[in-house]
Amino acid sequence: MHRLVFRNDRLLPLGEVNLSPGQAGLLNGWGLFTTMRIYDWQPFAFERHWQRLNRDAARIELPLRYQFPAVSRALRQVIESNAVQNGCARIYFIYNKVGFWSSDEPFPVVDFLIYTNDLPTRIGPTALGVLEHGRHAAHPLAGVKVTSWLHNVWSLEQAHQRGFEEVILLNERNEVAECTAANIFLIRAGQLETPPLSSGCLAGVTREILLELPPELGLPVIQRPLTLAEVYQAEEVFITSSLREVQPVARIEDHTVSQAPGPVTTRLAEAFSAFVGQSLARPFVESETRS
Repeated sequence: MHRLVFRNDRLLPLGEVNLSPGQAGLLNGWGLFTTMRIYDWQPFAFERHWQRLNRDAARIELPLRYQFPAVSRALRQVIESNAVQNGCARIYFIYNKVGFWSSDEPFPVVDFLIYTNDLPTRIGPTALGVLEHGRHAAHPLAGVKVTSWLHNVWSLEQAHQRGFEEVILLNERNEVAECTAANIFLIRAGQLETPPLSSGCLAGVTREILLELPPELGLPVIQRPLTLAEVYQAEEVFITSSLREVQPVARIEDHTVSQAPGPVTTRLAEAFSAFVGQSLARPFVESETRS
Protein backbone atom coordinates (compact mmCIF):
# COMPACT_ATOMS: atom_id res chain seq x y z
CA MET A 1 0.00 0.00 0.00
CA HIS A 2 1.26 3.48 -0.82
CA ARG A 3 2.27 5.92 1.89
CA LEU A 4 -0.50 8.56 1.70
CA VAL A 5 -4.18 7.92 2.45
CA PHE A 6 -7.16 10.25 2.12
CA ARG A 7 -9.47 10.20 5.12
CA ASN A 8 -12.63 12.30 5.18
CA ASP A 9 -11.16 15.69 4.28
CA ARG A 10 -7.36 15.40 4.12
CA LEU A 11 -4.32 13.42 3.09
CA LEU A 12 -2.51 11.62 5.89
CA PRO A 13 0.56 9.37 6.11
CA LEU A 14 -0.55 5.77 6.43
CA GLY A 15 0.73 5.53 10.03
CA GLU A 16 -1.46 8.47 11.12
CA VAL A 17 -4.77 7.06 9.86
CA ASN A 18 -5.95 6.00 13.31
CA LEU A 19 -9.17 4.00 13.35
CA SER A 20 -11.12 3.11 16.49
CA PRO A 21 -13.09 0.10 17.78
CA GLY A 22 -15.79 2.70 18.48
CA GLN A 23 -16.44 2.89 14.73
CA ALA A 24 -19.06 0.18 14.89
CA GLY A 25 -19.35 -0.29 11.13
CA LEU A 26 -15.61 -0.89 10.90
CA LEU A 27 -15.70 -4.02 13.06
CA ASN A 28 -19.18 -5.17 11.99
CA GLY A 29 -18.47 -4.83 8.28
CA TRP A 30 -21.21 -2.23 7.71
CA GLY A 31 -19.60 -0.39 4.85
CA LEU A 32 -18.94 -0.33 1.14
CA PHE A 33 -15.88 -0.33 -1.09
CA THR A 34 -14.88 -0.37 -4.71
CA THR A 35 -11.59 -1.10 -6.47
CA MET A 36 -10.60 0.61 -9.69
CA ARG A 37 -7.73 0.54 -12.12
CA ILE A 38 -5.43 3.53 -12.72
CA TYR A 39 -4.05 3.90 -16.25
CA ASP A 40 -1.53 6.62 -17.07
CA TRP A 41 -2.46 8.68 -13.96
CA GLN A 42 -6.21 8.40 -14.59
CA PRO A 43 -8.86 6.37 -12.71
CA PHE A 44 -10.81 4.26 -15.18
CA ALA A 45 -14.63 4.15 -15.22
CA PHE A 46 -14.94 6.07 -11.96
CA GLU A 47 -18.44 7.23 -12.93
CA ARG A 48 -19.59 3.60 -13.14
CA HIS A 49 -17.98 2.75 -9.81
CA TRP A 50 -19.68 5.78 -8.25
CA GLN A 51 -23.09 4.76 -9.57
CA ARG A 52 -22.69 1.29 -8.06
CA LEU A 53 -21.56 2.76 -4.72
CA ASN A 54 -24.74 4.85 -4.63
CA ARG A 55 -26.95 1.87 -5.48
CA ASP A 56 -25.27 -0.25 -2.82
CA ALA A 57 -25.49 2.53 -0.23
CA ALA A 58 -29.26 2.56 -0.69
CA ARG A 59 -29.34 -1.26 -0.37
CA ILE A 60 -27.54 -1.31 3.00
CA GLU A 61 -29.07 1.97 4.24
CA LEU A 62 -25.72 3.71 4.55
CA PRO A 63 -26.15 7.53 4.49
CA LEU A 64 -23.77 8.43 1.66
CA ARG A 65 -23.50 12.21 2.04
CA TYR A 66 -20.42 12.69 -0.11
CA GLN A 67 -20.87 14.05 -3.62
CA PHE A 68 -19.25 12.93 -6.86
CA PRO A 69 -17.08 16.05 -7.47
CA ALA A 70 -15.56 15.99 -3.96
CA VAL A 71 -14.79 12.26 -4.11
CA SER A 72 -13.34 12.63 -7.59
CA ARG A 73 -11.03 15.45 -6.47
CA ALA A 74 -9.90 13.43 -3.45
CA LEU A 75 -9.19 10.40 -5.65
CA ARG A 76 -7.07 12.45 -8.03
CA GLN A 77 -5.23 14.02 -5.10
CA VAL A 78 -4.27 10.58 -3.77
CA ILE A 79 -3.15 9.40 -7.22
CA GLU A 80 -0.97 12.47 -7.75
CA SER A 81 0.45 12.54 -4.21
CA ASN A 82 1.40 8.84 -4.35
CA ALA A 83 2.71 9.22 -7.93
CA VAL A 84 0.56 6.37 -9.24
CA GLN A 85 1.04 6.33 -12.98
CA ASN A 86 -0.32 2.79 -13.27
CA GLY A 87 -1.82 0.95 -10.31
CA CYS A 88 -5.09 0.62 -8.44
CA ALA A 89 -7.18 2.53 -5.91
CA ARG A 90 -9.79 1.62 -3.32
CA ILE A 91 -12.57 3.82 -1.98
CA TYR A 92 -14.24 2.91 1.32
CA PHE A 93 -17.30 4.26 3.12
CA ILE A 94 -17.64 2.99 6.71
CA TYR A 95 -20.81 3.53 8.78
CA ASN A 96 -19.59 4.76 12.20
CA LYS A 97 -22.75 5.68 14.09
CA VAL A 98 -24.73 2.48 14.13
CA GLY A 99 -25.41 -0.16 16.77
CA PHE A 100 -24.81 -0.52 20.50
CA TRP A 101 -21.01 -0.64 20.26
CA SER A 102 -20.52 2.73 18.55
CA SER A 103 -18.61 5.25 20.69
CA ASP A 104 -19.24 8.95 21.30
CA GLU A 105 -15.91 9.88 19.68
CA PRO A 106 -16.17 12.81 17.24
CA PHE A 107 -16.28 10.69 14.09
CA PRO A 108 -18.47 11.60 11.13
CA VAL A 109 -21.50 9.40 10.57
CA VAL A 110 -19.68 7.81 7.64
CA ASP A 111 -15.89 7.56 7.30
CA PHE A 112 -14.48 8.12 3.81
CA LEU A 113 -11.14 6.50 2.89
CA ILE A 114 -9.09 6.28 -0.30
CA TYR A 115 -5.79 4.47 -0.73
CA THR A 116 -3.72 3.22 -3.63
CA ASN A 117 -1.44 0.30 -4.36
CA ASP A 118 0.66 -1.31 -7.06
CA LEU A 119 -1.04 -3.79 -9.37
CA PRO A 120 -0.91 -7.48 -8.41
CA THR A 121 1.19 -9.62 -10.75
CA ARG A 122 -0.95 -11.88 -12.94
CA ILE A 123 0.48 -13.54 -16.02
CA GLY A 124 -1.31 -15.65 -18.59
CA PRO A 125 -4.26 -18.04 -18.23
CA THR A 126 -5.41 -19.01 -14.75
CA ALA A 127 -6.76 -22.08 -12.93
CA LEU A 128 -10.00 -22.14 -10.93
CA GLY A 129 -11.32 -24.36 -8.18
CA VAL A 130 -15.03 -24.85 -7.42
CA LEU A 131 -16.88 -24.20 -4.16
CA GLU A 132 -20.44 -25.34 -3.49
CA HIS A 133 -22.71 -22.99 -1.51
CA GLY A 134 -20.25 -20.19 -2.15
CA ARG A 135 -23.03 -17.67 -2.82
CA HIS A 136 -26.50 -17.25 -1.36
CA ALA A 137 -28.49 -15.72 -4.19
CA ALA A 138 -31.62 -15.31 -2.05
CA HIS A 139 -29.81 -13.18 0.55
CA PRO A 140 -31.21 -9.61 0.59
CA LEU A 141 -27.68 -8.20 0.23
CA ALA A 142 -26.50 -10.56 -2.51
CA GLY A 143 -24.48 -8.67 -5.08
CA VAL A 144 -23.62 -5.75 -2.77
CA LYS A 145 -19.90 -5.01 -2.41
CA VAL A 146 -19.77 -4.71 1.38
CA THR A 147 -16.71 -4.56 3.62
CA SER A 148 -17.73 -7.74 5.47
CA TRP A 149 -15.56 -9.70 3.04
CA LEU A 150 -14.55 -12.71 5.15
CA HIS A 151 -16.39 -15.29 3.09
CA ASN A 152 -14.59 -14.12 -0.03
CA VAL A 153 -11.08 -14.00 1.38
CA TRP A 154 -11.57 -17.29 3.26
CA SER A 155 -12.83 -19.01 0.10
CA LEU A 156 -9.92 -17.59 -1.87
CA GLU A 157 -7.39 -18.78 0.70
CA GLN A 158 -8.88 -22.29 0.57
CA ALA A 159 -8.48 -22.20 -3.22
CA HIS A 160 -4.86 -21.07 -2.90
CA GLN A 161 -4.13 -23.95 -0.55
CA ARG A 162 -5.39 -26.32 -3.26
CA GLY A 163 -3.18 -24.72 -5.91
CA PHE A 164 -5.78 -22.56 -7.66
CA GLU A 165 -5.61 -18.81 -8.25
CA GLU A 166 -9.38 -18.27 -7.90
CA VAL A 167 -12.54 -20.27 -7.26
CA ILE A 168 -15.94 -20.52 -8.93
CA LEU A 169 -18.70 -19.98 -6.36
CA LEU A 170 -21.91 -21.97 -6.82
CA ASN A 171 -25.14 -20.69 -5.26
CA GLU A 172 -27.76 -22.59 -3.30
CA ARG A 173 -29.39 -23.72 -6.56
CA ASN A 174 -26.04 -25.19 -7.67
CA GLU A 175 -25.77 -22.52 -10.36
CA VAL A 176 -22.53 -20.77 -11.25
CA ALA A 177 -22.50 -17.28 -9.70
CA GLU A 178 -19.01 -15.74 -9.92
CA CYS A 179 -15.53 -15.95 -8.41
CA THR A 180 -14.55 -14.31 -5.13
CA ALA A 181 -13.37 -11.14 -6.91
CA ALA A 182 -14.24 -11.66 -10.56
CA ASN A 183 -17.16 -12.34 -12.86
CA ILE A 184 -17.11 -15.37 -15.15
CA PHE A 185 -17.91 -15.66 -18.87
CA LEU A 186 -17.86 -18.54 -21.33
CA ILE A 187 -18.04 -19.05 -25.06
CA ARG A 188 -20.33 -21.83 -26.28
CA ALA A 189 -21.65 -22.42 -29.78
CA GLY A 190 -20.48 -19.00 -30.94
CA GLN A 191 -22.14 -16.95 -28.22
CA LEU A 192 -21.03 -15.22 -25.03
CA GLU A 193 -22.76 -16.40 -21.85
CA THR A 194 -22.54 -15.19 -18.25
CA PRO A 195 -24.61 -15.67 -15.09
CA PRO A 196 -27.38 -13.10 -14.47
CA LEU A 197 -27.37 -10.87 -11.41
CA SER A 198 -30.10 -13.12 -9.96
CA SER A 199 -27.36 -15.76 -9.49
CA GLY A 200 -26.00 -13.66 -6.61
CA CYS A 201 -23.04 -12.27 -8.53
CA LEU A 202 -21.69 -8.75 -8.25
CA ALA A 203 -22.56 -6.25 -10.95
CA GLY A 204 -18.91 -5.83 -11.89
CA VAL A 205 -17.87 -2.73 -13.79
CA THR A 206 -15.74 -4.72 -16.25
CA ARG A 207 -18.66 -7.16 -16.65
CA GLU A 208 -20.97 -4.24 -17.45
CA ILE A 209 -18.62 -2.90 -20.13
CA LEU A 210 -18.10 -6.32 -21.71
CA LEU A 211 -21.85 -6.81 -21.99
CA GLU A 212 -21.98 -3.60 -24.05
CA LEU A 213 -19.21 -4.62 -26.48
CA PRO A 214 -20.34 -7.92 -28.12
CA PRO A 215 -23.04 -6.41 -30.39
CA GLU A 216 -20.32 -4.28 -32.02
CA LEU A 217 -18.32 -7.48 -32.59
CA GLY A 218 -21.28 -9.39 -34.02
CA LEU A 219 -21.28 -11.72 -31.00
CA PRO A 220 -24.59 -12.81 -29.41
CA VAL A 221 -24.57 -12.33 -25.63
CA ILE A 222 -26.83 -14.10 -23.14
CA GLN A 223 -27.25 -13.68 -19.39
CA ARG A 224 -28.78 -16.86 -18.00
CA PRO A 225 -28.37 -19.41 -15.19
CA LEU A 226 -25.40 -21.68 -15.87
CA THR A 227 -24.51 -25.07 -14.47
CA LEU A 228 -20.96 -26.23 -13.89
CA ALA A 229 -21.52 -28.91 -16.54
CA GLU A 230 -22.25 -26.17 -19.08
CA VAL A 231 -19.06 -24.36 -18.10
CA TYR A 232 -17.14 -27.59 -18.72
CA GLN A 233 -18.72 -27.78 -22.19
CA ALA A 234 -17.47 -24.31 -23.14
CA GLU A 235 -14.80 -23.81 -25.78
CA GLU A 236 -13.45 -20.77 -23.90
CA VAL A 237 -13.78 -19.47 -20.35
CA PHE A 238 -12.51 -16.21 -18.93
CA ILE A 239 -12.91 -14.11 -15.79
CA THR A 240 -13.07 -10.35 -15.48
CA SER A 241 -12.47 -7.63 -12.90
CA SER A 242 -11.07 -4.12 -12.75
CA LEU A 243 -7.59 -5.42 -11.97
CA ARG A 244 -7.65 -8.55 -14.17
CA GLU A 245 -9.39 -6.96 -17.15
CA VAL A 246 -10.05 -10.10 -19.28
CA GLN A 247 -8.14 -13.16 -18.06
CA PRO A 248 -8.47 -16.53 -19.84
CA VAL A 249 -9.05 -19.71 -17.83
CA ALA A 250 -7.00 -22.80 -18.72
CA ARG A 251 -8.23 -25.22 -16.05
CA ILE A 252 -11.20 -25.70 -13.70
CA GLU A 253 -10.51 -28.35 -11.06
CA ASP A 254 -9.32 -31.34 -13.16
CA HIS A 255 -11.01 -30.12 -16.35
CA THR A 256 -8.85 -28.51 -19.06
CA VAL A 257 -10.45 -25.73 -21.11
CA SER A 258 -9.81 -26.45 -24.78
CA GLN A 259 -8.68 -22.92 -25.74
CA ALA A 260 -6.92 -20.51 -23.36
CA PRO A 261 -6.90 -17.90 -24.63
CA GLY A 262 -9.30 -18.66 -27.44
CA PRO A 263 -10.00 -16.39 -30.41
CA VAL A 264 -13.17 -14.84 -28.96
CA THR A 265 -11.54 -14.15 -25.60
CA THR A 266 -8.66 -12.49 -27.45
CA ARG A 267 -11.07 -10.33 -29.49
CA LEU A 268 -12.95 -9.26 -26.36
CA ALA A 269 -9.72 -8.46 -24.52
CA GLU A 270 -8.61 -6.31 -27.44
CA ALA A 271 -12.02 -4.59 -27.61
CA PHE A 272 -11.90 -3.88 -23.90
CA SER A 273 -8.40 -2.38 -24.19
CA ALA A 274 -9.63 -0.17 -27.03
CA PHE A 275 -12.59 0.92 -24.90
CA VAL A 276 -10.22 1.86 -22.07
CA GLY A 277 -8.06 3.88 -24.44
CA GLN A 278 -11.04 5.74 -25.88
CA SER A 279 -12.43 6.46 -22.41
CA LEU A 280 -9.15 7.87 -21.14
CA ALA A 281 -8.80 10.06 -24.23
CA ARG A 282 -12.06 11.86 -23.46
CA PRO A 283 -11.83 14.94 -21.18
CA PHE A 284 -13.16 14.27 -17.69
CA VAL A 285 -15.77 16.73 -16.36
CA GLU A 286 -16.58 16.88 -12.65
CA SER A 287 -20.25 17.72 -12.95
CA GLU A 288 -21.76 19.38 -9.90
CA THR A 289 -25.11 17.83 -10.79
CA ARG A 290 -24.00 14.27 -10.09
CA SER A 291 -25.31 12.68 -6.90
